[in-house]
Amino acid sequence: MKDFFNKIHHIDQAILETYLSEWTAYQAPKKTILTAPGETERYIYFVQEGVQQSYYLNEDKKHVIAFTYPPSLSGIPESFLTQSPSKYYLETVTESSFLRLSYAKHQELMQEHREIETLFRKATELLLIGMVQRHYELMAFDINQRFSSFAQRSPQLFNLVAHKDLASYLRIDSSNFSKLFNSVKI
Repeated sequence: MKDFFNKIHHIDQAILETYLSEWTAYQAPKKTILTAPGETERYIYFVQEGVQQSYYLNEDKKHVIAFTYPPSLSGIPESFLTQSPSKYYLETVTESSFLRLSYAKHQELMQEHREIETLFRKATELLLIGMVQRHYELMAFDINQRFSSFAQRSPQLFNLVAHKDLASYLRIDSSNFSKLFNSVKI
């Protein structure tokens, strides 16, 4: 976890140790809803093991927004940042292990240590950059390009996540996803 944060922004290691010492271990079985619509995200998670997905339901149809897996942060970012109710779900796809930090403790540590606030701002900037890139791919790429880009970025998910959920994430019809999956060597 220390290496993960140091790659985002290097801060005084004693301050980073103080920050990391406040994170607690948390485990969740497969198919556990960590946050549901209407609930406020109280934690930021660091994924140690497992895969999670965030999604919303519209007319009972599942629309996958994102997947998280090690090493990465997880949660419902806008709910955590604003302490407002989530509009969508965060669920474990596989059994998952995390370290997590409460919103209250996170705020307290950012108030005490400006370097932690800078670290978190830079992590948030990276999240925004990733979201803009994903939006670009969804808007500008055809299904072959979206599939190929995803296969290069996250090939391990093909064996861990239901293909219907991957198809939803990529905004590809399930039958087209199957054709693409069967035609490409991963």
